[in-house]
Amino acid sequence: MTLMDTVVGTALMLVVFLGIFAAFQLSVDVVLNSKARAGAIALANERMEYIRSLTYAQVGTVGGIPAGIIPQTETVVLNGVSYTRRTFIQYADDSGDGLGGADTNSITADYKALRSDVYWTSRGTERHITVLSRMSPGGNGIETAVPGGTLTLNVVNSSSQPVSNAQIHVVNSGTTPASLAIDFTTYTNVNGTASFIGATTTGAYQITVTKTDYSSDQTYGVTAQNTSPSPAHLIVFPNQTKTWQFGIDVLAQKTINTWTPILPATWTDTFTDSSKIASSATTTVASGVVRLTGSAGSYPATGDLQSIAIAPTTLSKWKSFSASTSTPAQTSILFRFYDGSGTTLIPDSAIPGNSAGIGTSTISLLNVSTTTYPSIRVASILTSASPSVTPSIDSYTISYDYGPNPLPNVVFTLVGAKTIGTGPSGTQYKYSTSQNSGAGASVVLPNMEWDTYEFKSSGSVYDIASACHGVLESPQLLDTSTKFSLVAGSQTVSDIYLVAHSSHALAVDVRSAATGSFIPYATVRLYKTGYDTTQTADRCGQTIFSSLSSGTYTLVVSASGYSTSTNGSMSVSGTTRSSVLLN
Repeated sequence: MTLMDTVVGTALMLVVFLGIFAAFQLSVDVVLNSKARAGAIALANERMEYIRSLTYAQVGTVGGIPAGIIPQTETVVLNGVSYTRRTFIQYADDSGDGLGGADTNSITADYKALRSDVYWTSRGTERHITVLSRMSPGGNGIETAVPGGTLTLNVVNSSSQPVSNAQIHVVNSGTTPASLAIDFTTYTNVNGTASFIGATTTGAYQITVTKTDYSSDQTYGVTAQNTSPSPAHLIVFPNQTKTWQFGIDVLAQKTINTWTPILPATWTDTFTDSSKIASSATTTVASGVVRLTGSAGSYPATGDLQSIAIAPTTLSKWKSFSASTSTPAQTSILFRFYDGSGTTLIPDSAIPGNSAGIGTSTISLLNVSTTTYPSIRVASILTSASPSVTPSIDSYTISYDYGPNPLPNVVFTLVGAKTIGTGPSGTQYKYSTSQNSGAGASVVLPNMEWDTYEFKSSGSVYDIASACHGVLESPQLLDTSTKFSLVAGSQTVSDIYLVAHSSHALAVDVRSAATGSFIPYATVRLYKTGYDTTQTADRCGQTIFSSLSSGTYTLVVSASGYSTSTNGSMSVSGTTRSSVLLN
């Protein structure tokens, strides 16, 4: 009991004293921050008093519009606190005599708006205060025209809505005289606008627009690669307003996965030995044939065998079973299909007639679920009504589709649709980057701007068989071309399926003529003399025919619920792409 009393008493004392200490620490922080804030207010007021001591013509910042003798940014230490003091001055248009073109005396530089910001750090957080004021012209107090023009910049997002508090960096190093070179940073107002009256008409204005977690936009100068930039740096003409619009929005993220496509494959037993037979009774394997045990005149009435488990890796779809058999008169062969253990029959709902046994040599397995039955076994029952004859099986084959499988270390290029000019090599794109999907066959691209992008693989290594683009959190089909649209602020994933490059190939995508949406699992047949292949479009409505010879083919596309499309003059040369619309 004494020990428990001691523990409880100590705990209570800790709670009390820790609370007192926290309150004391908070009070000290409040006092210190109040002291720092008082210093910041003093510095801001000091700056305003200094400005008021100057003549109207002197009021401006070094590198600003209007130009003056006041530094834009300076560091001041007061009472042991380090402050950053920023001063921003610009001409303003007063609504009293009309705004812009409606100004009664056509002078928009009515007064100078003054702003002094003082920043300091307290408890790891940046704090600041702002003091605003204005200065009217001296003398009679009536505004006079100022030389130059007006530079008005509008910032909007991808929906053409104004972006407030966007940072705008303005540079003009070509002014005359050079001592009036411009270099300052400001922010857009609630209407997404920043306007600079009295902008010099010499030199060109380099504009860069940014905002935290947003994309950026800017003007561009002439370079050897970009000889005709667009937009080029802005030029202001005397007594005119130069207006330009920039677009920025929340950054997006794109994940790109590279895969092999779904491919066909087969499992075959040619009975060269018994390695693919799990169990048998009164049957014999010899010379590539399985038959009833014995010889003519002594064959038993029945025999059976069961295959080993057929379990393809990355199984996508069971397709069909086919067998090469011999059934003389008075003999028969029945086939049954079991799960991978060999003990449970696959129900008749998946394979009609399976429970009784199927006597045909070609059997559809399309309705067999790959989830329920990732592996299957084939059972064969041989019967004879005469001891003199025996049925036999030469071989049988299971066909299926497998994949997709990750395809690592794919080098590709991603190019956006937005352009920034032209040069000797052609169009200059704002976004163009080479990427590698790496050992994990996946690459995450953060900080992507809203745009339409095109995926381009290395043409000498791979051809794009199909591409599916969807939402990362809830995958869904959005598009199935090599181009995709990236929405501001989104997180999306693209699955790119590639095949080995061939000199001539035909990639086909199948769409609804009514809606433009892609039709998955359509049947696509391509043929000409000496070539005839039928393939099934994947879930993205695409398929590719590789290793073709150049020439003219017939392309036939069909899908359940749609009319069949036939193109008898499909020309294939190089990597050809065709989009087929079905009604």
